[in-house]
Amino acid sequence: MLKDALLSKLDRIQEKYKKLQEELTKPEVVKDVEKYKKLSKELKELQEINELYEKYKKLQKEIKELKEILKSGDKDLRELAQEEVERLSEEVKKLEEKLKLHLVPKDPNDSKNVILEIRAGAGGEEAALFAADLFRMYQKYAEEKGWKVSVLSSNKTGLGGYKEVIALIEGEGAYSRLKYESGVHRVQRVPITESGGRIHTSTATVAVLPEVGEEDIKIKPEELKIETFRASGAGGQYVNTTETAVRITHIPTGIVVQCQDERSQFQNKQKALKILYAKLKDYYERKKQEEIAKERREQVGTGERSEKIRTYNFPQNRVTDHRINLTLYKLQDVLEGKLDEIIDALRAKELEEKLQKVESEG
Repeated sequence: MLKDALLSKLDRIQEKYKKLQEELTKPEVVKDVEKYKKLSKELKELQEINELYEKYKKLQKEIKELKEILKSGDKDLRELAQEEVERLSEEVKKLEEKLKLHLVPKDPNDSKNVILEIRAGAGGEEAALFAADLFRMYQKYAEEKGWKVSVLSSNKTGLGGYKEVIALIEGEGAYSRLKYESGVHRVQRVPITESGGRIHTSTATVAVLPEVGEEDIKIKPEELKIETFRASGAGGQYVNTTETAVRITHIPTGIVVQCQDERSQFQNKQKALKILYAKLKDYYERKKQEEIAKERREQVGTGERSEKIRTYNFPQNRVTDHRINLTLYKLQDVLEGKLDEIIDALRAKELEEKLQKVESEG
């Protein structure tokens, strides 16, 4: 049964839906193309929840009428009414779950593409190799989902690891799935660089940022310091004789990005700006949260990157997600991009917490 607080919220939504319908019939609104489009969009967003709530109220009314029949003396009629009450009650339960889902606030970034940033942490060359393993894992996952992966910037090591790799992942729902991956990932295994066969622990950090553009973040030209330099390969040797690599500093925040993967200075600049926009949006959002003393983000694991979120243990063939105490003994499958079982569990936990919040706030 829906709590009174949720019913009140649904009543307010329905009231808003009816007002929007009225507004859209007014001649002055019909003439104003932009306003008409805006109100039509709002109406469409509320249409499904309004229809579900109408159906819910209709079923509740029918159940109430059937319960009146149950008080009558006709045995056959009572039996039929009881069967119908049970059937309709099941429908009501399903509707209640759907309505609750609609009341959970949606993440406005869920439909966006992703800027994925992986950095080697503690562990030297082994950490860089682990960063490469993680990047390959996300590439495989993206491949399964039909998403496109483009490397924006990378810094490789001599053994094929990454000190840092930044990529753009484009595809439907990319951020809605990958946002749970932000944080510190830990690996426990015997490194290929270790001759003694001892198990080492290394880390890599993953940051998942929604892709943003000029319409989301406004940057004045005078706020940017743009430098060019010659691109270098693994180990620092220069691989270009012309200055195609680009480094951009956002002076007000001190955020620095650089890109040297492309052959042309223009392409490297475009890619560097793409990274900068995402980093600035993340920076301003974090600053805003600090200023207004908000509690830590509700999404499971989309908060602080300093948290150790997952351990990949090779000797035990084990992956453990520490946020939800989930352990799977299928390490190789996970590293091959089979991430849905973990991500689905994280999404379910997030939804449960959001539903609890909606029910408590009313």
